[in-house]
Amino acid sequence: MKHRHVIDLEDLTFTQLQQTIELAGKIKADPVKYSHVCDGKIMATLFYEPSTRTQMSFQTAMMRLGGKIIGFDNPQNSSVSKGENLKDTITIVSGYADIIAMRNPVEGSAKAASLYSRVPVINAGDGGHLHPTQTLTDLVTLSNEKGRLNHLKIGLCGDLKNGRTVHSLIKTMSHFEGNSFVLISTKELSIPDYIKDIMDNAGCPYEEVDDLQSNIADLDVLYMTRIQRERFASEEDYQSQKGQYILDTEKMSYAKKDMIVLHPLPRVDEITVEVDDDPRACYFKQAVYGMYGRMALIMLLLEDKDYFFHSNDKKFISDVKCKNPRCIVNQEAYLPKKYYLKDNHKICDYCDNEIE
Repeated sequence: MKHRHVIDLEDLTFTQLQQTIELAGKIKADPVKYSHVCDGKIMATLFYEPSTRTQMSFQTAMMRLGGKIIGFDNPQNSSVSKGENLKDTITIVSGYADIIAMRNPVEGSAKAASLYSRVPVINAGDGGHLHPTQTLTDLVTLSNEKGRLNHLKIGLCGDLKNGRTVHSLIKTMSHFEGNSFVLISTKELSIPDYIKDIMDNAGCPYEEVDDLQSNIADLDVLYMTRIQRERFASEEDYQSQKGQYILDTEKMSYAKKDMIVLHPLPRVDEITVEVDDDPRACYFKQAVYGMYGRMALIMLLLEDKDYFFHSNDKKFISDVKCKNPRCIVNQEAYLPKKYYLKDNHKICDYCDNEIE
């Protein structure tokens, strides 16, 4: 069976990733040329949690390719509010649409959806786990703004624990030669161990620090993130972390002249509005690059048969539940408890956490 979903950007081979980035550049240069390639096609955007940029970017991307949109942006306006499970929703919707983009706050939900969909599923964010098309956005931005995807020193600052955009970016960029990371966060919001394992296995250098100003000078890229209020167990926990890292014009004065600042948005208070006028601030352009990246991905998944490929990953079934309380298998009891082996450890195939 051919693998046709994009749950993790690592589902794409290096060649496919390059192909997608190159196509995004071609679309940006001549959008009219591609304005009818998806005529007669329908995309379902299933957004189980609030989104502005990602949802509208997917919708705009499909419409600019000539396609149409169905879906929901609030599960309370769908049969989910009546108790319909994910399997039934996806089975039905995949009979209506040619491709699905889904965001869900439960980790591993996109992988679960792919088990029951008859059409390609694109992960538009699953809890604090992954956000592959944001990483595609970042790659298209870096390719255009820095001219390369290798030999970059990348600082990531803020909520590195819950930041799915951070996790996806590190997983992908660690495979490019000469890249290194500076992880800037409080101890409470530090990067998860499984992401450190990925960097270690790739031989990718990284350092963990807790101060932004003293570490900004050597960076080629600074990736700011907001403290994600919705991921905290209590308001008290959130308030204890809020405002720890704020990028302002003073801190920018210590940075390289050609450093660029990225942010997946939305921002709260972690970048002051004065920074917007700095030519190194690329986060608004980044959002537009994302539309072109998603146009390329949609187009290739729907139009290029050679873009599909066989998955060689070995998966196994377990009787043991994933220990991650935020994992989809602990919410939808019918799902097979799948795992893969990594260094003799059983890793949940949905959320990438160790199961025992």
